[in-house]
Amino acid sequence: MGLPSRKSGTPSAILTVRNVPDEVHRALRVRAAMHGRSTKAEVRDILESAVRPEQRVRMGDALAGVGRRLGLTNDDFPVFDEVRDKSPAEPMRFK
Repeated sequence: MGLPSRKSGTPSAILTVRNVPDEVHRALRVRAAMHGRSTKAEVRDILESAVRPEQRVRMGDALAGVGRRLGLTNDDFPVFDEVRDKSPAEPMRFK
């Protein structure tokens, strides 16, 4: 299946599935028709829902959760500012 990327409009990966039993293919076609889309679109939706989390993990929420579990309060953060290394980061070098 050649799929246009939802973000850039350029083609994304192509996936070929061989030896799909007839009854599975028939069930996919029926399921796709029930959802009003093509069989390829149905397969894409099934694959996407199988491999993506139901909710996106948001980094800020995850870090706030860690802080809560550790019992941090707003009063603790000035200490972090005092001990934080304020020198500019060096870019990574790949040799």
